[in-house]
Amino acid sequence: MVFGDFLVILQENIYMNVPKSVITRTLFINVARELFAQKGKDNVTMNDIAVLAGKVRRTIYDYFNNKDEVYTAVIENEMNIIIKKLEEIMAINVDPHKKLEIYIFTRFETIKEVVFRNGSLKADFFKDIQEVEKARRPIDMKEIKMLRQIIDEGIANGLFKELSSQWTAMFLLYALKGMEAPYMNSNVATYANDRRQIIMDVLLNGLLKKD
Repeated sequence: MVFGDFLVILQENIYMNVPKSVITRTLFINVARELFAQKGKDNVTMNDIAVLAGKVRRTIYDYFNNKDEVYTAVIENEMNIIIKKLEEIMAINVDPHKKLEIYIFTRFETIKEVVFRNGSLKADFFKDIQEVEKARRPIDMKEIKMLRQIIDEGIANGLFKELSSQWTAMFLLYALKGMEAPYMNSNVATYANDRRQIIMDVLLNGLLKKD
């Protein structure tokens, strides 16, 4: 979608009980994402965002104090795309073991798609790791809640050990986040998908042999 079309849609939505402030803020976020993707965060100014959004420069400061705040909002917006996809997985009626597998690999693929669709922003995603992690904290909490729900269901069904679902969900999330960067490599992604059973076996059963 080109920005001209996006602007028209936003303007039409003004008359659909959507607060103008919400529409304007959303416009700035989408314009900023496009600019960050094209040029990288460091090469974009607040004025660039305002101009492309068709607003005067001072207007953007009614919504964001600086470019870092805009960047954080862009990351949050992109991560919410992932959350919506994962929420769809949570609604699937399958056993917890299978749901966890679908969750994990859907998560990898969705993050990969989100990062790669953002061009130059992809480099910023890994370079500005502290900034990205700050923006991701609320999203992490949502993920922990979803993972905990799967784990609790597995415990209730007698499929999983009776461990602390909160801590297990946290450790699992951190393990998954550690695999995000390698998964961006197409060869690694293919290798991981071809060996899904091994990955799930290590995650669920560990390395110890069973008696």
